[in-house]
Amino acid sequence: MIESMKNWTINRPDETIVNTFMKELSIPSIHAKILASRGFTDVEVTKSFLHMEENCLHDPYLLFDMEKAVNRIQLAIDTGEKITVYGDYDADGVTSVTVLTTALEQLGANVDFSIPNRFEHGYGPNIGLFDELHKSGTKLIITVDNGISGLEAVAFAKSVGMDIIVTDHHEIGNELPIADAIIHPRHPKGDYPFGELAGVGVAFKLACALLGEVPEELFEIAAIGTVADLVPLKDENRFIVKEGIKRMRLSHRPAIQALVKVSGTDQHSLSEESLGFMIGPRLNAPGRLGSADPAVHLLKTDDRMEAMSIAQQLDSLNKERQALVTKIADEAEQAMVDMYGDMLPYVIVIAGEGWNPGVVGIVASRLTEKYYRPSIVLSIDHDTGIAKGSGRSIAGFDLFKELSKASDLLPHFGGHEMAAGMSLSIKDVVALRNRLNDQGKLSLTDEMLTPQLQIDVPLEIGEIDVDVLEALELLRPFGVSFEKPVFLIENLSLSSVRKIGAAKNHLKLELSDGVDSLDVIGFGNGYLADEMSPGVTLSITGDLQVNEWNGRKKPQMLLTDIQSKDWQLFDLRGIREPNRWISIIPEKNNLFIAFQETTIAHFQPILKNIQIHQFGQIELSETDHIIILDMPAGTEQMKELIERTNPKRVYAHFFVNESLYFEGIPSREHFGWYYSFLKKRGTFDLRKQVHELSKHRGWKIDTIYFMTKVFSELGFVKIENGLAIVNEDAGKKNLSEAPSYQQRERQIELEKMLVYAPYMELKNWIDGIFKETVNREEQLWI
Repeated sequence: MIESMKNWTINRPDETIVNTFMKELSIPSIHAKILASRGFTDVEVTKSFLHMEENCLHDPYLLFDMEKAVNRIQLAIDTGEKITVYGDYDADGVTSVTVLTTALEQLGANVDFSIPNRFEHGYGPNIGLFDELHKSGTKLIITVDNGISGLEAVAFAKSVGMDIIVTDHHEIGNELPIADAIIHPRHPKGDYPFGELAGVGVAFKLACALLGEVPEELFEIAAIGTVADLVPLKDENRFIVKEGIKRMRLSHRPAIQALVKVSGTDQHSLSEESLGFMIGPRLNAPGRLGSADPAVHLLKTDDRMEAMSIAQQLDSLNKERQALVTKIADEAEQAMVDMYGDMLPYVIVIAGEGWNPGVVGIVASRLTEKYYRPSIVLSIDHDTGIAKGSGRSIAGFDLFKELSKASDLLPHFGGHEMAAGMSLSIKDVVALRNRLNDQGKLSLTDEMLTPQLQIDVPLEIGEIDVDVLEALELLRPFGVSFEKPVFLIENLSLSSVRKIGAAKNHLKLELSDGVDSLDVIGFGNGYLADEMSPGVTLSITGDLQVNEWNGRKKPQMLLTDIQSKDWQLFDLRGIREPNRWISIIPEKNNLFIAFQETTIAHFQPILKNIQIHQFGQIELSETDHIIILDMPAGTEQMKELIERTNPKRVYAHFFVNESLYFEGIPSREHFGWYYSFLKKRGTFDLRKQVHELSKHRGWKIDTIYFMTKVFSELGFVKIENGLAIVNEDAGKKNLSEAPSYQQRERQIELEKMLVYAPYMELKNWIDGIFKETVNREEQLWI
């Protein structure tokens, strides 16, 4: 048995809808299953989703205050007033700045941009920075990707004579800033058809309104920010990203070409994953460590050499960021060990001095992903007495709601169900840790603390081929609200397994359903190779991809999770030295069992730190793994061992000191000669004369004792004080009537099966014992 790393929830799409989509839309079964699992039921709606056109973009003037904003900006352009676009330091923010400043420059505006420094100014509108902008001559500020919560700073801007237009997409509070115009897709007085635009999406809509047309050359910039900000990829967002990626693959923009090169990405095969994992992080990096301005300069430059220079700088910053995250994550995990030991808390709260506040959110994400616990990572600044940090949560633990219960400890906090930021006094960190852990204890169950995996696309291998996988481009982009599918293929037989990679820490499988086969790669899953026995039946989940090697394309699955409900047999019979197999034995929930005391004496000096139990001397109970070191005395012992322990895995060594199978049973001729020998003598002293007889006949002494015992049980002789005395009145009997003869036959057959039978024959034999146990238990319930 192989237990999955996560709890699987399998949602099987409606077959009627799948068949309808296949027929009406002329799409493969995989495509139809994905769409059905995403809730699509109507053919026309689905067709519109798959084949979006530019006319799906809504009229920008449907956004509340758009006309007012356009008029004020046009006035500034006409009069030459200085406009400053005020952005945010993440990828959504810098792309928002790029989109709007580019549009304003096309209109001849006197425009500049300003982005707050995460460490000097914090997030959003900043009074000090606004004051600097005022003194430098700015007359109109346009915020992008921020501003809706900047009440004080906006009021300050108005008080010194600047006008301010807020464009944002973040949550709206109880009070709106007193701006000249507020463009927000969820404005309380508005009725915009789509409320889930990213910050760059709102900036793009403003650019459309200002230019009087859709700036198609800016789709690629808007796509980056939309993907990076993890907004739902539906409606306008889906079209922006789909169109942006299409144009990006052919783009001559120096920034795109430079970012593709430094990230080692193929421009012609760019996807939403490329934006989210390769390009987005590099645009995020400068703002996490210092000024975000270089990211904007990169996106706007027309100079290829300058673009490459800045891209390399951003790549270096990203590597620095990655190293910093790894360092802090290692320190945080060590702090966890020091604080919690082996007992994980319900909610992890870790604080460290000097940790970069710009990356603690990423560290919190890592801890949550690894330990599947809500995690808060705080950076301590003893000079200010403040701990500032970020948190990430899991399903069922509303982080913002739980933090609200501790608001007396948190002067500043914000966020939502799954993520939050906060600052508090250093002296209150312990109280927050204890408070949240107590809250977690009340609300988090064991099931909730087990990672969940939602599986929505069950497949057969026969549905998969290269053409079908490449045609999944029709469904892209995948993301929030149209998640990348998690594929499931069940009940496959293991054809081959091996560890790959220089460190042998990756896994390669070949699986078969009896007709078709599929290659599977599991990065970081090399250890699973030791948990798979030949022919085991597996179910796998993961992502299907096309692997191209030496010009040959082939489908393969990148493994997400794996499970097997089979008990497994691991054959150690041909490996005499324990040091060659001990490493594959799981460290926990195992039982090393021996049937013979001599076996324990043989193995214990070798397996020094492992306790070996003797059958009959221990109360057997259920355990995951049993390691059988030697031969049982009979089948009943084997049955009792299996029935009592009900193992998930059996490691069979079956060490035999002296083989009965090869020694066999003495022949009838041997028995005949020995009986004649005894009859001639009348008596035979086993204590004194057995060695002489053994030497004379070339028989083992044990063989002589065995034949004597058979004769005794049949009444041919009786044993008195070590003497074998012939019974002259004994009648004829068959040798096989003797219990010891029968026992020897059974032992030979058992040894033949346990020690020398082929793997599958032994597996089937033990499987029979498992089935007997199950049937017996079922009978008890009838």
